[in-house]
Amino acid sequence: MSESTVGSTTESLDAGATSSDDASTLPLTGERTVPGIPEENYWFRRHEVVYRDLLPRCADRRVLEAGSGEGYGANMIADVAAKVTGLDYDVSAVAHVRSRYPRVEMLHGNLAELPLADGTVDTVVNFQVIEHLWDQAQFLRECHRVLTTGGELLISTPNRITFSPGRDTPLNPFHTRELNAAELTELLIEAGFRVAIMTGVHHGDRLRALDAKHGGSFIDAQIERALAGEPWPEDLTRDVADIGVDDFALRESDIDASLDLVAVAIKDPVK
Repeated sequence: MSESTVGSTTESLDAGATSSDDASTLPLTGERTVPGIPEENYWFRRHEVVYRDLLPRCADRRVLEAGSGEGYGANMIADVAAKVTGLDYDVSAVAHVRSRYPRVEMLHGNLAELPLADGTVDTVVNFQVIEHLWDQAQFLRECHRVLTTGGELLISTPNRITFSPGRDTPLNPFHTRELNAAELTELLIEAGFRVAIMTGVHHGDRLRALDAKHGGSFIDAQIERALAGEPWPEDLTRDVADIGVDDFALRESDIDASLDLVAVAIKDPVK
């Protein structure tokens, strides 16, 4: 979702601070995934499948989406949750969500200092955001603080092993630190959580066929065309546009080969 979430202040925006363009698609900056852009459809569906599969865990709960970005995910959660609060540091994203997704209570603030009282939400959702934060440990401690006892943190992040293979620094210039499954587990435990589930996003059969069709990596084929700054070939454009959430699968096996890590972490009672 939004990855423009690192700042130094927490503040509220005027609820009426919107413009005539707020309901249109937010610009693609490289920091967030947005719907409605054909060339972005692969990444959008890869993120959307995590919302779809974890949505039952939000049913009838008070949910905070920390780093809600364009807001489509918070709006999906609103279908099942008792209440959804979104939080983002990007002022334009906050205004956009307030205009386009009125079921979401939208706040402007810093993820390192969540503007919520202790124990006031049942679930925190944080998808594709933690890799952009400078103080990941502080953010996770804040998630633990605002959750009720027994509450859940649902978190996803690119798997460092497959996203930036063989590198000490992330390939994506907007990422500060990427994690593998063991590193994410360690951070969660240090923040006071119990990791109940560690799973990963993988390509399904059709995407594996597209990997073979496009020279071994469907992802690399898209990145190469985007970097070239030229029109995409018709077959690549068509293949990207046809991707749906069912072309991805979440599974716990072979975690180090996953594309994205997806964890469910629990705030247990103090013993």
